[in-house]
Amino acid sequence: MKVLVTGGAGFIGSHVCDEFLRGGHEVIALDDLSGGKRENLDPRVRLAVHDIRSREASELIKSEKPDVLCHLAAQMDVRRSVDDPSFDADVNIRGMLNLLEAARVSGVKKVIFSSTGGAIYGEQDVFPAPENHPTRPISPYGVSKAAGELYLGYYRAQYGLPYVALRYANVYGPRQNPHGEAGVVAIFSQRLIAGQGCTIYGEGKQTRDFVFGPDVARANRLAFEKDYVGAINIGTGVETDINRLYALLAEAAGSTVPVTHAPGKPGEQMRSCVDNALAKKVLGWEPSADVREGLRRTIEYFRQKAAEPARIHG
Repeated sequence: MKVLVTGGAGFIGSHVCDEFLRGGHEVIALDDLSGGKRENLDPRVRLAVHDIRSREASELIKSEKPDVLCHLAAQMDVRRSVDDPSFDADVNIRGMLNLLEAARVSGVKKVIFSSTGGAIYGEQDVFPAPENHPTRPISPYGVSKAAGELYLGYYRAQYGLPYVALRYANVYGPRQNPHGEAGVVAIFSQRLIAGQGCTIYGEGKQTRDFVFGPDVARANRLAFEKDYVGAINIGTGVETDINRLYALLAEAAGSTVPVTHAPGKPGEQMRSCVDNALAKKVLGWEPSADVREGLRRTIEYFRQKAAEPARIHG
């Protein structure tokens, strides 16, 4: 099968490319390299450098006629979405429609969409949240992902295009960028390896459901292989607060540098956690790494990256 992965040179996307390669598939990565890196890609992956909003991206799908479209490319910075909701919608909604229009005329057999469990539910009524929890996003980013799922439902009803919307919890792991829109794990990991201090905003009691990147990639492959249409949560079902997260990372890094606290950020969600029972039932998916093991492997990745220049020049 031929698989086209948008955002394929990015953190999660490159793991998705690896997962499909291991399954014996032909893989094409579509990425504008605004956040992704060529070095993340296996040499067997063909890279096409285009913006998902462009005519070139649309023509790529029409000419390559992939069997499956894994759509991960996105404006994923929640704070930027608040500051510039028009840009967020332009990338996440108009960009997606550009791809879907090409997919429907190109014989794509299934679309696998990277949605969000962390932002689509908003302040949760129950923990962990199942897929039938009300969607009440409190950021333009969450709104754009919810809109993406609605458009997929339309394309399924109107054109018979099957899809799975994977609602990720807070994804972390090797290759995550510790700059810009990156998550707290990448930021803390790089700083701890460098012997620098870390800052927690607020009391550190806010919780998230941290899920390991390679496990998320495996969910993408299973979503293609299984006969299911709809939304599926991809998370651990376990809440970890930021104080605990820091303690586990510091332990893995062998760091004794004390953490500092700063005032909390306005509007930050206090708790987020998704129920993965449906993923277990319909995909046969569950996380292979608990938080402690996943963070240990992430710290090891950042330690190796930090040592690379020394090896090159030494």
